[in-house]
Parts: sequence; C-alpha cells; structure tokens
Amino acid sequence: MDLNLSDEQRLLRESAERFVAGSYDADHRRKMANDPRGFSPAVWTQFAELGWLALPIVEDFGGLGGGAVEIGILMEAFGRGLVSEPYVATVVLGAALIDKCGNAAQKQERLPRIAEGTLKLALAHSERAARFDLTKVATIANKTAQGWRLSGSKIAVLDGHAADEIIVSAHIHDHQGPSGRIGLFVVPTQTPSLAISDYERLGGGRACNIELSDVQLPEEALLGDGHDALPAIEWAVDRAMAALGAEAVGIMQTLVDTTLEYTKIRKQFGRPLSANQVIRHRLADMAMQVDEARSMALRAALKVDAEPVERARAASGAKAKIGKCARFVGEQSIQLHGGMGVTEELEVGAYFKRLVAFDTLFGGSAHHYRRHAELGRTAVQA
Repeated sequence: MDLNLSDEQRLLRESAERFVAGSYDADHRRKMANDPRGFSPAVWTQFAELGWLALPIVEDFGGLGGGAVEIGILMEAFGRGLVSEPYVATVVLGAALIDKCGNAAQKQERLPRIAEGTLKLALAHSERAARFDLTKVATIANKTAQGWRLSGSKIAVLDGHAADEIIVSAHIHDHQGPSGRIGLFVVPTQTPSLAISDYERLGGGRACNIELSDVQLPEEALLGDGHDALPAIEWAVDRAMAALGAEAVGIMQTLVDTTLEYTKIRKQFGRPLSANQVIRHRLADMAMQVDEARSMALRAALKVDAEPVERARAASGAKAKIGKCARFVGEQSIQLHGGMGVTEELEVGAYFKRLVAFDTLFGGSAHHYRRHAELGRTAVQA
C-alpha cells in the first residue's frame, strides 16, 4: 500500500501548517480562552474561504469530497496551534451524521450552509450513566400529533453553546410504546424548554450540558425515516476519534520540537542539556512515541469506511495507543522543561492539558482497550 501523500494532500498540509503558524500564537490562544465563545468567528469564516469546512462534504452539496485522511492532515496542523474552532463538532460529527442519516431535503438544507460557514452543529449523545457506552441512551422522544416531544439530559456536548442546531439522540417512543430504535433529532438552540449550560474545556475550547424538558419539535426534526441511528452514531464517533488522534499527533510533535529546542539553549554546569546522553535518549523515546501515534492515527483514518468491526477496532486501538503515547510525551516534556513547564509563560502546559483532555474524550485508554478486545472476540466468533 502506498502511504505517500498525493500532491493535493501535500498542498493541504502545507497551507494548513502555514495558516496555523501565522494565525495561532500565545496571545491569540489566551484571548480565545477569555472569550465566552471560545473561538474566533472571523477565523471560522477563513476556514470556509479556504474550503476546509467543505472538505469532507460531497460535491453534490457544495463540498470537496475529501476523506478521513484529508481530515487527519488538517487536524494534525490544528493540533500544532491548539485550534479551538468547532471543527470536529460541526464538520467531522455534524456534517457526517446529516449526510449519513438525513433525507435529501435535510441534506440540501444544511450541508451547503456548513460548507459556507453559516451553520454550526453539535452532537449531543453522551449521558451521565452511559460511561462512554454509545448504546446507553435514556433520553426519550415521544411521538405526538404535531411531531415529537423530547425529554432527557446530555453531557459533554462539544461546542454546543456555539451551535445553531444540536443533533440529539433519543429512544423513539411511537404510538405503540418504546420502539427500540435510537433516533437523531435536530434541535435549534433557541428552542423553548432547551437549557444549555456551557463551560471551559481543559486545554482550550468549550463544551456544554443540556437539559430537554418536554421540548416540542416538528415532524421533520427527525433525521431520515426513523431507522435505528446507533450504527451511524458509532461510525461518526469512530471518525471523530481518528480526527482527534491526528490532532493529538500534531500536539505531541510540537511538544517534541519545543522540548528539543529548549534542551539546546538551557545550560547546566556550562553545557546545554541536550549534551547529556540520558536527555538525548529521552528525546528519542518521545520522537518514537510520536511516530507510533501517527501510524495509529493514519490506520484509523484509512479504516473509517471499513466494515463495522474492523473500523471500530482500528478506532479503539488508535484511541488507546495514542492516549498512552500522548501521556508519555506530555509528561516527558513537562519534566524536561523543569519548573517552567507548568508556568503560564511557557505553553508546554497548555499543550499537555489538551492531551489530557484528548485521553478522556469518547472514553479513555482503559475503555478502548476493553472495547478493542471485545470486538476481537466478536470477530473470532464470526
């Protein structure tokens, strides 16, 4: 298999790295940390102009028809700058679910607006009792004469506070009672009886919890025809984990580069830290961990459209392995910077915080080791 980037992919990587290097510095990140939105609308508009919001959307709806590998290239560049714009929430999760589950009218209404940057989405699926199990959904959607009535709670909704619409998962109860199906419902954030409480995420960006108290929705709020949306949710989350894994690789690479430069200029006993063989070995170990993580992120991206068990094993394997690599690289970087590593003057701590947040998003390493093993047993039995 040829794993070399195509000319178009190399151009995407170069343009993304150039944009991030020129737009995201320490001052910008501190400003965004104090902004109630957590990101810059002006930068989001630039994303649209550069075609990044349209990247994975099919050409029929104003997109560029890119795949998970292209998303990974972009996300790795985003990791280098600790980008906080709601790209994963809107494009990787939201647009993917609209395309996967929506009917023709729903796609036509939303996908071009996502590509243009005028519509932001979020996915509300996680619940307090679920413990990262995507099958556990307690939120209920009751069928009514006018449409639907949703009741329940969701937590850790990425960038839900900034979304125009939130895609909410709920068990469908029709006129015969519980149907056993999970549906996806598009809920405008200005809908009455929808309460949103947002908070700052570790390492930048924001998330929110939402409460739905008999939220009234029209018939067309249900994405698609009401078939069970759980397979689509699992597919979208696996895509998101592959994208976040690539972002983590970009963060780790920045930490390695920053730490290497620091050990060259920081002197002890009259010579730089990098002159010590032990320090060199630790830097080499950090670089190896980054390479291993990059390979796992690429594998997950290449498998996003494989059959479900193979795709899920690749995603969980990547999430677990990259989480382990990320913690090693982050801790080594902090230690090699000494006390400066945890001060506000250096950004090493901010990058490390984002890696810690990555390890918990959609389940930590322990959860995904178990999921990977369970899927392996399923594959053997099949």
